[in-house]
Amino acid sequence: MHLSRNTPVRRADNDTVDCVVVGAGVIGLAAARALALRGLEVIVIEAADAIGTETSSRNSEVIHAGVYYPGDTLKARLCVAGRDLLYRYCAEKGIGHARTGKLIVATSDTEIPALDGYLAQASTNGVTDLTRLDPAEVSKLEPAVHCVQALHSPSTGIIDSRAYMLALQGDLEANGGAVVLNTRVSRVVRRNGLFEIKVAGTTEISCRNLVNAAGLHAQDVARNIDGLPPATIPPLHLARGHYYSLSGKSPFSHLVYPVAGAADLGIHVTLDLGGAARFGPDLQWISAVDYSFDLHGRDAFIAAIRRYYPRLDAARLQPGHTGIRPKLSGPGEPASDFGLQGEETHGVPGLINLYGIDSPGLTASLAIAEEIVSRVDRGEERL
Repeated sequence: MHLSRNTPVRRADNDTVDCVVVGAGVIGLAAARALALRGLEVIVIEAADAIGTETSSRNSEVIHAGVYYPGDTLKARLCVAGRDLLYRYCAEKGIGHARTGKLIVATSDTEIPALDGYLAQASTNGVTDLTRLDPAEVSKLEPAVHCVQALHSPSTGIIDSRAYMLALQGDLEANGGAVVLNTRVSRVVRRNGLFEIKVAGTTEISCRNLVNAAGLHAQDVARNIDGLPPATIPPLHLARGHYYSLSGKSPFSHLVYPVAGAADLGIHVTLDLGGAARFGPDLQWISAVDYSFDLHGRDAFIAAIRRYYPRLDAARLQPGHTGIRPKLSGPGEPASDFGLQGEETHGVPGLINLYGIDSPGLTASLAIAEEIVSRVDRGEERL
C-alpha cells in the first residue's frame, strides 16, 4: 500500500495509532513530521517535560556542509542531502539561520595533509565548493586567525535549533500528530502485529510502527522491547563537551575549525545569530549522563584555542553549557557511523531503532526522516 499526504488515517481501534515515535528531540520530531505528512497518525512520546532538552539543544547549532565523513557512510550521504533540505526548510518557515561559511585551519605544516584529505573527501561526498586559502587570504576574512593554510566552506552555516524544533512540532500537529510529554517507556511487547507500549505504569499505547529516536536513552528503550535480539543493541559511549562563551564583541564573522581529532571536530569557534562567539566542544568521556561544568579542563581549552586565535584574552572566556553526544565508538576507536536499524538488522517488523545520532545529526535530520519514511513505506507495502 502506498501512502500519500492525503491518505485517510487508519485506526484499528480507539487505542491504536499507525506510528509511535519515542523521543521528541530533533530526530524524533523530524521523523514524526515526515510520517504525518505521509498520512500516518503519529504520536511522539517524550520522557522529559519539554521537547529537545538534551542533545538537540546542547550543541553547536551548526549546519554542516558534509566535508569530513567517509563517502560510503550514512553520515556523508544524509548530511549533504539534509543540509540542502534544512536550508530550504528554514527559508520557507522563516527559521533563524545564516550561511556564515567556515574556515578549517592548519596551524602547522604537519596539518596541511589533513586539509588535502578533507578536500578530496568533500569532493567524493559531492561538496564541491571548498577553496584553499593562504594566510594572507585568511587574514582578509578573519584578521584574528593564525594559520599556515585553510579551507573555506561557504555552505556551512548556523541555525536556531529551538525555532527549528518548534516548527517541526507545528507541522506535526497541523497534520494530526501529537507530542505527549512526561511519558517514559517502561516496556514494549509485540502482539498480533502491533506494538503494545507500556508507559506510566499500566497505561498502554498500541501502534503498527515504532521508531526509537530516544537519543542518549535509545539503548535503554531498546532493551525494554521484548523480542529484540540483545546482540543488535550497540554499546553506548557518552562524550561530554564543554562550551565557553566569549564576552564582548566577537572578532569573528565565520566559523573557525581546527584540524579534527580522531573522535571529534576539535574546539572550534561558532557564532550565534546575534554574532556572539562561543568555543567548544572539548571531549570528555563520562560513564553517566551528567551536564555539570568541569573547570579542570580550562587551561587545555585555552591552549587549544590559542593555536589559531593567539590573541585570546582568557579573562573574556566564560563558562557556557555542556552537551553530551551519544557515540557508538569509544576512546581510541575510529569514529562510527549513524546506527539506523530496521527489520533487516534485528528481525522485528515495523521497528526502527536509531543509535549514535551525534554530529551531523542536526544537519541530517530531515534526510534521516526521509530515510525512516521510506522504510516504513516498504513495511506498509508488504501488508
